[in-house]
Amino acid sequence: MNRRLRLVGWAAGLLVLAGPLTAALTFEPGEYAARRARFMEKIPDGAAVFLGASAPASDVAFRQGHDFAYLTGAPVPNAFLVVDGLRKESVLFFTMTEADAQSEGIPRDFVRDPKAFTGVERVLPADQFGPFLAGLGQRTKILYAMYKPEEIGPENATEKFNSLQRSMTLNLWDGRLTRELQFVKQLRDKLPQVEIRDGAPLVWELRQIKSPAELAVLRQAARIGVKAHRALIQSTRPGVPEKSLAAVFEFVCGLEGAAGQAYRPIIMSGKNPAYGHYHAYDRILQAGDFVILDAGPDYADYHVDISTSFPASGSFSARQKELYEVALAVHDTCLANYRPGVSFKQVGEKVAAMLKDKGLDAYAKDFAGIVRYGGYNHMIGLATHDVTGLFAGPDEILAPGMVFACDIQLFRLEEEIGIRIEDTVAITESGCENLSLGVPRTVAEIEALMREDGILQTIRKKPLY
Repeated sequence: MNRRLRLVGWAAGLLVLAGPLTAALTFEPGEYAARRARFMEKIPDGAAVFLGASAPASDVAFRQGHDFAYLTGAPVPNAFLVVDGLRKESVLFFTMTEADAQSEGIPRDFVRDPKAFTGVERVLPADQFGPFLAGLGQRTKILYAMYKPEEIGPENATEKFNSLQRSMTLNLWDGRLTRELQFVKQLRDKLPQVEIRDGAPLVWELRQIKSPAELAVLRQAARIGVKAHRALIQSTRPGVPEKSLAAVFEFVCGLEGAAGQAYRPIIMSGKNPAYGHYHAYDRILQAGDFVILDAGPDYADYHVDISTSFPASGSFSARQKELYEVALAVHDTCLANYRPGVSFKQVGEKVAAMLKDKGLDAYAKDFAGIVRYGGYNHMIGLATHDVTGLFAGPDEILAPGMVFACDIQLFRLEEEIGIRIEDTVAITESGCENLSLGVPRTVAEIEALMREDGILQTIRKKPLY
């Protein structure tokens, strides 16, 4: 595979990017220009303004907010973007010296010629945003802004908004608006003649359908995730601490070029599947334990979501095998029926028919939610729980470019058996692509992999640890 290695200090890691790319941009400028053009088609009656992420307050690497990065790729803090649907142009505002760019790991070419670097039609200093906005308010009656918080790294806008509402806006001892809603308030105060609308659903509708270039990055992210899952499973033995297994997963992701984790890896064994997203890593595995690993890398700002389930001993008990193979049958039925033009609900109907045909009606209650949503859990992309536009729920019709988690779960908590079989799936023109293909799924594949020594066993044969 042809790959070019780009050291991107602002992205906090070594990114392995497929294809000929512009330094420090995940995609060619034309990819971002096409996104802005599609967005302009949604706002022919007005313009939109976006806030870039602020410079970090501590000594950590800068990361751009997902929506701003989606439309520009610009790796610079404290920026503004105007997308003008009336004039069909975009204007980027930022101020940075070449010396500051160099010190932050941002290519000096970005500062020298940002129009060529980003493909944005106009670039102005940040202090001109105010006067430009005043002029914009004189020639448009509608202005779009993002009402929901920016996503950075593993964040999700809706989850972040709900958290900030509880801890800040609705807190009697605080009461502040989010940064985005404060910006909306200022827009209304400064431009009382302009209607301020929420632009998030329009941007998120675009983000829901991945381009071929995005799918290429997601495949690479999934490849890293598969490799890390295999390495962790291979290292699992009775007597191994969960904390050591988490270290294996993160080590392999970093070694393969990930910037970090899409979310904190979840390792659940014993009674801990009862707690959902449990990641305390506070157990030492015992013979008879059944393990859930739910983890994926953050690669070039794109995420994947993968779950595997396996016995700590390396061999399934009869009961573990029975339950696991029921869940796997549901998983396989979903993947066999994802294709453009069908709904999640219709896929779920195929699952219900399969359970009946195979005499597995006793599990109907276990899979009621999965039947309703056809195995769908959430969209995946720049965020693990990726945003959507006007999502129709179970009636959502699958379309090429959708990427989502097929997440099959079956729990017998009283038996300390939890099963999650989760893949990152992309809808293609004719069916679907399992981006995380390669993790061991059958009982035979899992047991064969676990008979081999993993990273932990290899290094412990040396007098190093």
